[in-house]
Amino acid sequence: MIHIDKITFSSLGLNSSIVKSLDDMGYIEPSPIQIACIPLLLKGRDVLGMAQTGSGKTAAFALPFLNNIKLHLKAPQILVLAPTRELAVQVAEAFSLFSKNLIGIYVLALYGGQRYDLQLKILRQGPQIIVGTPGRLLDHLKRGTLNLSNLSSLVLDEADEMLRMGFIEDVEAIMTKIPAQHQTALFSATMPDIIRRISKRFMKNPKEIKIRSNTITRPDIKQSFWIVYGRKTDALIRFLEAEDFSATIIFVRTKSATLEVSEVLERNGYNSAALNGDMNQSLREQTLEKLKDGRLDILIATDVAARGLDVDRISLVINYDIPMDAESYVHRIGRTGRAGRTGKALLFVENRERRLLRNIERIMKLTMTEVPLPKVELLNKRRLEKFSKKVHIQLDSKDLDQYRYLLPKLQPENEISMELLAAALLKMAQGERLLIMKPDSLMHVSAKSKYSRSSYNGSDKKSNFRFRRENKESGNMDLYRIEVGRNDGVEVRHIVGTISNEGDINSRNIGSIRLFSTYSTIELPKKLSKNILKLLFRTKILNKPINIKLFYNVQRKKNYSFESAKRKRSNNVHCTSSKLVESRKNVKNIPRDNTTLLSNRRKISK
Repeated sequence: MIHIDKITFSSLGLNSSIVKSLDDMGYIEPSPIQIACIPLLLKGRDVLGMAQTGSGKTAAFALPFLNNIKLHLKAPQILVLAPTRELAVQVAEAFSLFSKNLIGIYVLALYGGQRYDLQLKILRQGPQIIVGTPGRLLDHLKRGTLNLSNLSSLVLDEADEMLRMGFIEDVEAIMTKIPAQHQTALFSATMPDIIRRISKRFMKNPKEIKIRSNTITRPDIKQSFWIVYGRKTDALIRFLEAEDFSATIIFVRTKSATLEVSEVLERNGYNSAALNGDMNQSLREQTLEKLKDGRLDILIATDVAARGLDVDRISLVINYDIPMDAESYVHRIGRTGRAGRTGKALLFVENRERRLLRNIERIMKLTMTEVPLPKVELLNKRRLEKFSKKVHIQLDSKDLDQYRYLLPKLQPENEISMELLAAALLKMAQGERLLIMKPDSLMHVSAKSKYSRSSYNGSDKKSNFRFRRENKESGNMDLYRIEVGRNDGVEVRHIVGTISNEGDINSRNIGSIRLFSTYSTIELPKKLSKNILKLLFRTKILNKPINIKLFYNVQRKKNYSFESAKRKRSNNVHCTSSKLVESRKNVKNIPRDNTTLLSNRRKISK
């Protein structure tokens, strides 16, 4: 009989310190992309990997590069380019976890929105691993604050996403500034011609690897998502009140988040507990026993802490923080729908995380249902039902007689009615928490949110001239001018991606964007800090400084020329002479060229 040895991380050639870190994290078997890439990268080969998000590609490049790192050298040796701040942070955290048993390893994430002085302080300490977004990395290289002379390993993660977001020119610029003698790993879900061209130009005889995802869906689990707006904790309470569940597990990314969410739930009357890696085995077992026998209804856990968790009564899984890959998502929702039961899974999706939702749907070959935030009317109905149920349980109690005898004593001189007395007792039983909520006023709860699927599945080609978020409160927005326009080849996606990443501004808080021949206008929240404006003023889009300047305060009640303008030809904006005259009365100093400034430039550049 022939015995086939099982492939392990150790058998792939990784050192014992890294393997121990993987064991601590619960990694058991390498995934197909890891089996294919790790031996090649350990040998110094360039790798061109086609794999979906969720295939385990982060470990596929991080583990071999960490294995070959020079621990004594306090200088950047590994550089990872990522399209978004969120992915950069996630990859940096993965490097930190994988290297926790390697002494003296420092990891730094560089992205827009962070203060330069803080980044410079850490850079001076000599981190060996740098993970960042293209714009901020290129800025540091041009300033001379990032020295890559000792770089040995380069990773382009989600290259097609960087192309889609308009960062590919920055990527190429970075690649021309690094040492010729280095190893490159490029990963992309798709392989457009531009990515192919980059691989041929900058990579040395790369080994191409294609991995198909084996992720499957769960038809026994009803899956849905909610686009986040407002406070996530408030929304979480609403969804928990609206759902009828036996037990639920809420997944978050960090240990601290398990404690924070648990505290919020406890304050709102929920019997919950945190489950994270800091808990000893005895406390972990006690917590799970409480969940199994009904003494505990809600568990807040990280992915690592929830490994191996098997509790049949879990009927609802809430992904409070979206997982970075589809494989983790499948593991999470697999905690419900067990033992022949059906289950529900709800996914919270930040506007900037929509691509992760698309990746999960694409890999799992499903389309999730978008759900609205539960309305007050539904919540009040559920509260009354639960409260009524509690009252009826007490009506079946056998020791009511002693309380019945107390009623006359609670009615001094018959001054209050039994009805009023019952109401007072009900309020006392309810406690300080309101039983009946007030109608929604500020919270938008319609099923068709402005960030719904229709707003991001289509191309943005039609919006090259104008990109509008109709529901923005105009009084809370200022209009800015940036010195890039259609003549520079700029598109709306370039502007949104850059402003969001470099200014640390959530893309859902970006208002109307209009493209003109030599400049563009963009609505941003009022009273942006001077630090953010200074960062944005120096930011470049398609290698051209945007020189952002305050245009004017947005007052849509007035009839500005921007509201009356209609595009009759692709390269020109026309409006009727009468409307133009009227608009000039309202806006006297609209810039006509790139040299006109409407605001105090000193204030912006301070």
